[in-house]
Amino acid sequence: MELQNKRVLVVGLERTGLATALFCHGRGARVTASERREENAVGPAARRLREAGMALELGGHRLATFLEQDLIVPSPGVPLEIEPLAAARDRGIPIWSEIELASRFLRGRLVAITGSNGKTTTTLLAGHILREAGRKVLIGGNVGTPLISLVEQSAEDTITVAEVSSFQLQAIAEPEGASGFRPAVAVLLNVTPDHLDRHASMHAYALAKSRIFQNQQPEDAAVVNADDPVAARLMPEGPRPFLFSRQKTVDAGTCLEGGRLVFRSAGQSVGLLERSDIGLRGEHNVENVLAAACVAMLAGAAPGAIREAVRGFPGVEHRLEFVAEIAGVSYYNDSKATNVDAALKSIAAFPANLLVILGGKDKGSDFTALSAPLAERARLVLLIGAAAAQIAVQLGGAVPVENARTLDQAVDRAFERARPGDTVLLAPACASFDQFRDYEDRGRTFKGLVRRIESRVAAGG
Repeated sequence: MELQNKRVLVVGLERTGLATALFCHGRGARVTASERREENAVGPAARRLREAGMALELGGHRLATFLEQDLIVPSPGVPLEIEPLAAARDRGIPIWSEIELASRFLRGRLVAITGSNGKTTTTLLAGHILREAGRKVLIGGNVGTPLISLVEQSAEDTITVAEVSSFQLQAIAEPEGASGFRPAVAVLLNVTPDHLDRHASMHAYALAKSRIFQNQQPEDAAVVNADDPVAARLMPEGPRPFLFSRQKTVDAGTCLEGGRLVFRSAGQSVGLLERSDIGLRGEHNVENVLAAACVAMLAGAAPGAIREAVRGFPGVEHRLEFVAEIAGVSYYNDSKATNVDAALKSIAAFPANLLVILGGKDKGSDFTALSAPLAERARLVLLIGAAAAQIAVQLGGAVPVENARTLDQAVDRAFERARPGDTVLLAPACASFDQFRDYEDRGRTFKGLVRRIESRVAAGG
């Protein structure tokens, strides 16, 4: 795609928007950045773009600005239904996700991974395996580094492994010849209720996830969780189908045979590793390993390299991350459990004696599904954030509940009430934006609070 002298509007100046604006400007586009927040909220990004000579529109979106563009690239956090975008769409102006734009320039093979839960772990694990197997690998997308920022590093022999979200997938374009967002390997991990404050319905959310397969061709591969009923129904017809399952044998893909993970194809099984080789906690992480191992096999990694890489994978920050043991009580940070299904998987990773910290900003979730697992495994639930009252009502008295309001009070109360052998688990089942910048900020705050208690106890306090 030629960007020289094209009028490009970037909407939103978070990390992805900033990277997109700089990329387009570097390719000769006439870039305008539109941001609803004022200058004081986006100061560093605004200064950087202004110094580069780009036009800025801060404090709101002007309709006229949107209608005079050749291309509009909204950031993932910008709803596609806002009035200026709707008007531009009616005018026939292309509206692309950043991953769509990046895919027009990215060289080499693209592996794209989506799902309600497990995206980050599977993305980082797949990238780790491929690197250990000797491949040239780039890792980015929703996992931290915008895909557009990896373009200049990519080459024909590069494998780029990208985490992609439903928000990003909503704005990929229909096929245009060989152009468009087209992963050589597309992975759908699962589809459970999430982001229903942004998507009109569960059906709309699932359709957004399924767009990961939209532009794939017969030579490409689609990898889908056979154990997830919604994901399984979304298996596309065009690309080569591969499944992963921890519950049954599959004809093509990865599954468990006894205590071994195997890759099956054309009636043959190749042993990859023992289940005991997986150091990550929780059954959901067995699924993540199955998915990552399938990607690695499709990319040509040797079974031995897959086994050694899985054995050596250290896990991911904010995903069932062990923080400390204090006076016989273990503390785990699963701040990335931002929906009910993720919290269920987190709770299921522990047999009993839990003190669980729940709450934050609701995303249209139904918290009643937490009642039975918490009744079985938890001694106490400590609630924080805007959704605290709603969660308390929907738990229906299944488990003792206290409204701690803030994370620091929740951690202090957990320390006071925990007994040796207990586990304090941060698994919020909610977004973080009511009290924190993002889930990473929440997770790091939790770890800081735990370590402050650890230091106090070590000093005899």
